[in-house]
Amino acid sequence: MSRTTQNTISWLVCCIGAFAQRFGLLNGESYDYLNRYKGLDFLLRNYDIEHTFSIDDAVDDITRICQRNGGTLA
Repeated sequence: MSRTTQNTISWLVCCIGAFAQRFGLLNGESYDYLNRYKGLDFLLRNYDIEHTFSIDDAVDDITRICQRNGGTLA
């Protein structure tokens, strides 16, 4: 596995955990929610830019993306 892939996975895990913590979810629930409402897709498509921001900024962004796609948290 390349170093870039490892870094991307680590960053995604951090984002999923931070999202879970913000909304009082388990990590698995957070993953399922972000997957269902396209938050993970957004993070993967925009990794090059998003990973330069704080984790809190990334969580803000995926919260908005999920809301636009029918999510109800926040």
